[in-house]
Amino acid sequence: ADVKIDATLKKLATKQKEYKSKEKSVNKQSEIQRTLEDNIALQHGKKDEKQLEMRIKELQETASKLGNVKDLGEELKRREKVYNQLEMTKAEAAGQVKTHREMARNSEKELKSAEYKNIDSRLSKETIRFQTLEMVNNDLNRYYAALDKALMAFHSSKMGDINKVVKELWQRTYRGQDIDYIQICSDAEKQEGKSGGKSSYNYRVVMVCNGAELEMRGRCSAGQKVLACLIIRLALAETFCLNCGILALDEPTTNLDTPNAESLARSLIDIMHSRREQENFQLIVITHDVEFAHMLGQRQQADYYWRVTKDENQHSCVEREDIYE
Repeated sequence: ADVKIDATLKKLATKQKEYKSKEKSVNKQSEIQRTLEDNIALQHGKKDEKQLEMRIKELQETASKLGNVKDLGEELKRREKVYNQLEMTKAEAAGQVKTHREMARNSEKELKSAEYKNIDSRLSKETIRFQTLEMVNNDLNRYYAALDKALMAFHSSKMGDINKVVKELWQRTYRGQDIDYIQICSDAEKQEGKSGGKSSYNYRVVMVCNGAELEMRGRCSAGQKVLACLIIRLALAETFCLNCGILALDEPTTNLDTPNAESLARSLIDIMHSRREQENFQLIVITHDVEFAHMLGQRQQADYYWRVTKDENQHSCVEREDIYE
């Protein structure tokens, strides 16, 4: 039994030695594994360190391009401010979009109502009507411009004819030497209105003395005024009233001296001669100047005149009298 125990103890001691040897081998392998892991971690760390160094270098280069930190902070604040403003604008726009969508929905509902039934065809008809009216209006404006131009040309032509007759009558009638002749001047003015410019004229009578024009207003005597009025009326009658057979003059010799009254009578006689062939021409002169009536009522012009008097009852009496009685 002791021999077996010894043998067992020897085996146990051998096993213990093997165990310790293997334990040492395992420990050694563990140390090698740790060393390898540490080497791997070291390599990874070096690689990460390189990458970080490169990143730092890139960031430093970027920072050097951007400027100092203070400038970057101010730029950041500015960009934040812009961002906040854009956010506010975005919110406002979103609210407007919501409002517009609501209005669009309401408009769609309104378009489906009976009031807007067949709105497309109605709009087409009204558009055609509007364009037609616009074309008509443009045509009327063109016609108006053409008519206005024609009227201005007619006015200029007639004013030339009137002034020609006025000049001839004045030089034939007036016996003074201070006025060569008179004429009517017209100043055209444009009055702006809805249908465009409308022409209006301001008329004034001027007297020509040695080539110089002066306004007669305030510069002529009463007789010159009366003679100018009569001559202008006669010129207007000659120009516009060729088909009108009646020419009436009421007290034409008022404020006229004898030479001018005689010249006026001769001018009226010339008019009667020129109108002799006109069947419906009739000259009516109302005057208290008997001599003027006798100058007009020559035998070849008239045989008698009508005298208007009042009787004892203040009743008007009209009597036919021979001019030379």
